[in-house]
Amino acid sequence: MQSEELNFSLDDDTHVKILVVGDVMLDRYWFGDVNRISPEAPVPVVRVSRTEERPGGAANVARNAAALGARMSLLSVVGHDEAGDSLRRLMAEGGIDASLHEDEAFDTIVKLRVISRQQQLLRIDFETAPSHEVLAAKLAEFAERVSDCDVVILSDYGKGGLAHIGEMIRLARAAGKPVLVDPKGDDFSKYAGATVITPNRAELRQVVGGWSSEEALIAKSRQLRESLGIEALLVTRSEEGMTLFTADDIVTHKAQVREVFDVSGAGDTVIATLAVMRARGIDWVEASRIANVAAGIVVGKLGTAVVTREELVAAL
Repeated sequence: MQSEELNFSLDDDTHVKILVVGDVMLDRYWFGDVNRISPEAPVPVVRVSRTEERPGGAANVARNAAALGARMSLLSVVGHDEAGDSLRRLMAEGGIDASLHEDEAFDTIVKLRVISRQQQLLRIDFETAPSHEVLAAKLAEFAERVSDCDVVILSDYGKGGLAHIGEMIRLARAAGKPVLVDPKGDDFSKYAGATVITPNRAELRQVVGGWSSEEALIAKSRQLRESLGIEALLVTRSEEGMTLFTADDIVTHKAQVREVFDVSGAGDTVIATLAVMRARGIDWVEASRIANVAAGIVVGKLGTAVVTREELVAAL
């Protein structure tokens, strides 16, 4: 069953404390007009008129949860570079307690998007893998910080920042903290023992194989949830909405009917909203319904973006 209305207020003085750990990145946007084709090659020439920087990856998860009123801590790795400095500044401006371990052998992950007339023309990625020593230091800090939060989010973008994710899950569960994981890759066994994982449709298919019917999807998802020993599995399904699998419920929330502008970062919004709702004591079905509404809002925005309390309450 689905609730018809919001049964609580997203007030400004929430005491929910969330710790986000994972791969952070800096999303850069270059905006401009295209008026001609290059004489050097058959490609458009973009005359850049404006640039923007936004937090990406786990940093965007933290920003989304903060926008809903949660008190946020972020633990990750950046390089000794200008992009890392930008991420620190953006986190400070957002009121997020960010502990960004610096690795001099590591380049802060940057995604550069070139956009003209609200259409993405090109994306360029800059990335390397962090060193073992820095990751070990991050794990030690995680062990110290985990007792001082209500919920842990592990945002895995497959960039190497969560090499010790199994130990992080063990430490968090030993401390009695729920662990929400946004997964990546073709091996979900490393997430065993978490509270919930939130794969999208393509990520789930990579792990369990394809399905030809809703019944087959349900059977494979149920088997995956049970094999990992997790409370819930929330599968985001694009235009098909999202489906929640728990021991007691299988609930599909229909996609919100609106024009989809940009799906980048939508998964960050989903897991951030789910974490805030669960930390406030909302049950899985209602929390996932609210996360689905939040996703419907954020895909109507350009690039990595957040959903505010006011937007979410109005939509609900």
